[in-house]
Amino acid sequence: MQKLPRSFYDRDPARVARDLLGKWLVRHTGGVRRVGKIVETEAYLGPHDLASHSARGRTPRTEIMFGPPGHAYVYFVYGMHFCLNVVTESAGIGSAVLFRALEPVANLTGRTCGPALLCRAMQVDKRLNGQDLLSDDLFIAEPETPERFTIVKSPRIGVAYARHWARRHLRFYIKGNPFVSGL
Repeated sequence: MQKLPRSFYDRDPARVARDLLGKWLVRHTGGVRRVGKIVETEAYLGPHDLASHSARGRTPRTEIMFGPPGHAYVYFVYGMHFCLNVVTESAGIGSAVLFRALEPVANLTGRTCGPALLCRAMQVDKRLNGQDLLSDDLFIAEPETPERFTIVKSPRIGVAYARHWARRHLRFYIKGNPFVSGL
């Protein structure tokens, strides 16, 4: 399995979000390799994007978002769920891509159609906040056999508070994939 290089992440988050579709998210833990095909993502463009956590500035929670590209930004939401993002663009920018849904490839049990569900299935929690995605424990790789698919763009989910940013088409998913969340 070939890991994506750091340069893949050092780009515009909307481009990274689209290009992540079809790639494999891989998590090694407890002697088990869990693999899921990325089928849905959302781009968060930085402090000017009112839906982005970085819009609130640098805080202990968001510090990872302002770090170098290719690292995991894992946060806790609603007092019970973890969500996984990958930091994009250069250090200091504060942009990231949220993983919204996976299609199980290997050793995934439970539902994977939603950010919290995919974290539970992949055993991702706060301990992975800041994890380098070029590590052996958590990484993104090219699939063994790439496939062709159509990408759909739509507004992001759950960001109505972000005014005009809520209407931006920064959610990307594979058309017709049954593992996509909240259609």
